[in-house]
Amino acid sequence: MASRSIDDLTPRMREMAVKFLDGCLAAGIDVLIYCTYRSPEEQDELHTHGRTKPGAIVTNARAGQSKHNSRQAFDCVPLLNGKPQWSDAATYLKMGAIGEAAGLTWAGRWNGKLRETAHFQDGK
Repeated sequence: MASRSIDDLTPRMREMAVKFLDGCLAAGIDVLIYCTYRSPEEQDELHTHGRTKPGAIVTNARAGQSKHNSRQAFDCVPLLNGKPQWSDAATYLKMGAIGEAAGLTWAGRWNGKLRETAHFQDGK
């Protein structure tokens, strides 16, 4: 099962995640990190969504292609009164700027790829 713990990230990524969370807190944004490390098997399972399994495509990365597999990424969602706000584009945009200021690459700015507003990763 995928991890939610920032302790499962690389030390560099963990440091950026803490800066991100501190920045969100300072901006009054409550955030849930719901995925950090993901096993290769879990990655391949996600890759089947919208392809060989029903639903929307949620990732273009197969096992070994995702920074989740190397502990250099996390996915998160803003919360309002403890409830996930998956469609809150304005808050995701603020979170993206906070993440970039913390040294993260925000997948909400990706062009030509699947844009993932919930995804942040180490740009190195």
